Amino acid sequence: MRFQILGPTAVLGEDGEQVALGGPRVRALLTLLALHAGRIVGAEQLVAGMYGPSPPEGEANALQSQVSRLRRALGRHLVEFHPAGYRLVADPQDVDACRFEQLARAGGQALAGGDPERAAALLREALNLWRGTPLSDAPHAVAAATALEELRLSATEDRVQADLDLGRHRELVAELSRLAAAHPLRERLRAQLMRALYGSGRQAEALAVYDEARKLLDDELGVEPGAELAAAHLAVLRADPALGASAAPATGQSSRQGLRAQLTSFVGRADELQQVAARLREHRLVTLIGPGGAGKTRLAIEAAGQEAGDVCFVPLAQVSDGADVPAAVLAALGIRDAVTHASDRPAVDPATRLVTALAGRRLLLVLDNCEHLIAATAELTDLLLASSPRLRVLVTGREALGITGESILPVAPLRSPPPESGDPLSYPAVRLFADRASAVAPGFAVDAGNAAQVAGICRALDGLPLAIELAAARLRTLPLADIAARLDDRFRLLTRGSRTALPRHQTLRAVVAWSWDLLDEDEQRLARRLTVFVGGARPTAAERVCGLPEEVLFSLAEKSLVQVVDGRYRMLDTIRAYCAERLAESGEVEAIRDAHAGYYLDLVMEADPWLRTGEQLEWLARFDEESDDVNAAVRWTTEAGRLEVALRLLAHSACYWWMRGHRATSAGLAAGLLAELGSRRPPDLDEEYVMCVLVTAWAGGADDGLRERLAEVRRLVNWDYMPVRIEFMMMLLSMFTGPPGDFREAFDEIRRIVQELPPWQQALSYVGAAFVLQALDRPEESLAHFEQSLAAFRAIGERWGTTLVLSGLCEFHHERGDYDTAYALADEALAMARELGATTEIAESLCRRADALLYMDTTDAAQADYVLAAELSSRNGSMETLAWAHLGLGEVTLRRGDLDEAQALLTRARAECPDDWYSAEDTRTRIAAGLSEISRLVSER
Repeated sequence: MRFQILGPTAVLGEDGEQVALGGPRVRALLTLLALHAGRIVGAEQLVAGMYGPSPPEGEANALQSQVSRLRRALGRHLVEFHPAGYRLVADPQDVDACRFEQLARAGGQALAGGDPERAAALLREALNLWRGTPLSDAPHAVAAATALEELRLSATEDRVQADLDLGRHRELVAELSRLAAAHPLRERLRAQLMRALYGSGRQAEALAVYDEARKLLDDELGVEPGAELAAAHLAVLRADPALGASAAPATGQSSRQGLRAQLTSFVGRADELQQVAARLREHRLVTLIGPGGAGKTRLAIEAAGQEAGDVCFVPLAQVSDGADVPAAVLAALGIRDAVTHASDRPAVDPATRLVTALAGRRLLLVLDNCEHLIAATAELTDLLLASSPRLRVLVTGREALGITGESILPVAPLRSPPPESGDPLSYPAVRLFADRASAVAPGFAVDAGNAAQVAGICRALDGLPLAIELAAARLRTLPLADIAARLDDRFRLLTRGSRTALPRHQTLRAVVAWSWDLLDEDEQRLARRLTVFVGGARPTAAERVCGLPEEVLFSLAEKSLVQVVDGRYRMLDTIRAYCAERLAESGEVEAIRDAHAGYYLDLVMEADPWLRTGEQLEWLARFDEESDDVNAAVRWTTEAGRLEVALRLLAHSACYWWMRGHRATSAGLAAGLLAELGSRRPPDLDEEYVMCVLVTAWAGGADDGLRERLAEVRRLVNWDYMPVRIEFMMMLLSMFTGPPGDFREAFDEIRRIVQELPPWQQALSYVGAAFVLQALDRPEESLAHFEQSLAAFRAIGERWGTTLVLSGLCEFHHERGDYDTAYALADEALAMARELGATTEIAESLCRRADALLYMDTTDAAQADYVLAAELSSRNGSMETLAWAHLGLGEVTLRRGDLDEAQALLTRARAECPDDWYSAEDTRTRIAAGLSEISRLVSER
């Protein structure tokens, strides 16, 4: 296990899953023990840390009670009793605070030993362990938390010092400014900020930092600056080289030909900057590739600016003819055209002059924006590298040069925060937007009120720096909300870039159009057709749907029009939007969507039977990859009136949707299809129609129209109906058709047909028989059929069916008062559901386990299970399980005597409980019993 206390206390098991701990006292106890992992902590120290200056009466019993709860959560063997106190049996390396201290100490030693690179790596690893306020679950452990915060700040200063020693002055200025503002009296941070500013060519600002610090120290403490800050001040005044290179090199220092000073800060590429530097140390040719607007040029400029030797930057964007590339390099190097008076002497060609000029010279040559001159740039680069052994070349473009010795470094868009991110400003895309927005709208800042909108803008724009900058510039004329709302028409919105930028960088459309125009006819055809895929495509799918060989797809990837992620070829949304416009212009939309639907119909029909076999994990993973496109195919075929295809797609996807808990999304698709069907029912597709009705109903909330369709389904089929094409429908039917009228007749019918069924349906029939026998009050026979079903599902290797039977057995033992066995079975079902990734079954198993815990009087653990079940059910739209979870929470609260809260939870559960669900009656019965008990207790007050 791993223990995290540098933030909210958490325990992670070997599988990475979080262990439920219970209430705040248990978490405080674990925090205190983990802080001293492997060592005995005295009982008095634990009580003081948990309760502060006002411990409860019988503090020894109170401590023992919390220890018992912690042992139930972690395992008795992990919390040892000793006469002197208690000990958490854990390696300090498994506790983030202990590991942080060790790494911080090692980083400080490496820094003192003159190894800043190792120091920076160790200290970053240490600081990355932090997730919030230390020991936040032990509010009375103030001294220990303060010590950790101080160590964190010292480690941050050491890491900054290591980065300064490595010459990373520019990228540290913003961070140090924030740190100095947060800790204004910390002299070391002020001295480091002065050094970073000076190393960035900002000597006057460095001196201003000193003046401000001196005044503050005098006003606040009545003291003069200490030795470190005073020494930094003197070094800046003397332009001491030890502070770092100044931005204005003296005579004899390295030259920076063509490398313009930048007018904006460099945001979010610190790691890539280090990667470029490392590649340039190891390779003589490094090529930065990526889509238009990704920031390749800016990264190359920053990387070149950090080079110690001579640098020459060659912009090739305005060069239209490959034959002019050597002349452009000569011009950038400041080599004038030769003047020849002798008419009989042939002129020396530019490439030869370059070879002569660069022979023996140590130089970094940056060839920027060469995608439209690939062949000429590759030829010249190869020539120069072969003839000038001390030359290095850094290239930017949308595809690689494709020559021997080339090191290719993709430049990806900036990372954007996922929805509901806790700290959007920790993502570089948001930081870039905030920086550029504050320049055009003074006072703008990303805060709690606008963070979600800014993050959404960055995600919608794929994290492309140019697009983000164009969006931020729009704040001059539009409020943030309007920018976010208009991104569906992004090419019309983002049209006002810098007047001095290249024409293709002044609007978002021009950026993508430049890449489009460089494609040949087949590449353009595939690029526009590929937009029919909403979740990307593997080569086989792209070739079949788009009608072009996979080599064309590989070519698009080489030209940065598509990205390869885990074997799938995806377009950035901005590129996809542009190419979708080209698809609409071509008149191919209907034909390509038909091909897309045909491909996915074949796929789901192939995959569906495998979901109920021992290979289901592999096929579920494949379905996961294609889920977005399956949904899109259902939606498009419905909209296009191809209802038979839509029905078949939906019916053969239902088993996957159920197992993955995609209830709300799939019910919406099915409801849309039913609306288009109206009163029609396609011939020979009765099973598919029934499945569509059931999928619509499984999210709950049936209206009159859906109830009529469910009644129609009950007329078409009954509880013992055996589907032919849609095998999974057998399971769903019993939920909506209700129990059989005659249980004995039902059992006889199952026994008659079971041997004729395929293996999965046979295993399902056994569990159905077990429930029927349970209703007939024949427990021994019911248990035997449960065991028979369990053995059958395990023989198949099918995990979902196994989970179903384990849940049935859990209910069986729970009804007989054997709560220990019920708990063990629910726990086993939960483990199986988690292996399967079946969120609905995970939530149900949590509720079953919590029910057992509740009857075992372990209310804290029961509450934790109900809370997690409610969260999962709310997320996937399982209203019946959400009602169950809130029912359980109401019962927990009722046991604790909080009648008002219990009544609110039970009332909420009653409102959430679906009327047409197979288990609704049991849930409503428990809710009614709980509300009745509350009424009785209220009346007795």
